[in-house]
Amino acid sequence: MANLTWNTRAPQSAQQDSPPARRVRGRRPGSGGSRARQERWWGLALISPFLLIFAAFTAYPLVYALELSFSDWHGAGVLRWVGWSNYSYLLTNGDFWASLGNTGVMWLLIVPVQTLGAVAVASLLTRSRLRFKKTLRTVVILPYVTPLAAMAQAFVLLFDDHFGAVDRVLTALGGPNIGWLTTTTWAKPAIALFVIWKTSGFALIIMLAAVQGITPEVYEAASLDGAGPVRTFFSVTVPLVRPAVGFFVVISTLGISQMFLEPFMITQGGPYNSSTTSGMYLYNHIRASDLGTGAANSFLLVVLVLLLSLAAVRVLRSRED
Repeated sequence: MANLTWNTRAPQSAQQDSPPARRVRGRRPGSGGSRARQERWWGLALISPFLLIFAAFTAYPLVYALELSFSDWHGAGVLRWVGWSNYSYLLTNGDFWASLGNTGVMWLLIVPVQTLGAVAVASLLTRSRLRFKKTLRTVVILPYVTPLAAMAQAFVLLFDDHFGAVDRVLTALGGPNIGWLTTTTWAKPAIALFVIWKTSGFALIIMLAAVQGITPEVYEAASLDGAGPVRTFFSVTVPLVRPAVGFFVVISTLGISQMFLEPFMITQGGPYNSSTTSGMYLYNHIRASDLGTGAANSFLLVVLVLLLSLAAVRVLRSRED
């Protein structure tokens, strides 16, 4: 009987094709988890300065102001809890609603005119071939970077009833002597005119960035369809800059709701509180050391501005969004 021997070696070709075996080093148990924990602690350590600053200067004052709005405190002594009394007092106070009405009128006089004007000037500077574009940009932006106190003093000198240059020109032309800063009819329009003069540079910067982002092909297509300059502005430019318009409307709403320095320096809230804005009404509580009512007033303004901002964003949101 022949002896059968089994060759357990692999063929030479197979040995040559197979890759050499590598020694896999084992990873110590828990090393990956410990490294992730270390990275997490390093991340917390790096952002801890911001968290401390936010807690000290934002979170704690906000919580304290919320507690203060339910209390009666005049800057000294112990807080006395009064519940919803501060809010009910404000919601039933005619002066509070009058200040909100004055602020609403200011918003209507300022925001639509300033927004459309900024879009129109930005479109003119972008699409036209004016020789003095840089000069016009400087003239529009210069009041925005000028200190507000200096601008307010110059405005008062221009619109003063007795020696103002505007009334002198009107009377020289046979017009009446208008009490721009001393009558209930013209006090709010005068302040609105000052705000438009002062802040139009900021609006122009935002709208210039939005209009310059529109591709020229869109205007070429509108021109081929026979659209004139006015229709192109309202049917092409305005819809395409709608996100920038929404942003500016929200920022303007926030600014007008807390507007204080402009009426304080021009009319002191008069005459007969006709130009007392919500910001000035809040200042009156702080000046009278009625800090609990002032804190409640602040939170009511926050809620109102939040609702108005959400409504403006919803209205100005494009259909594609």
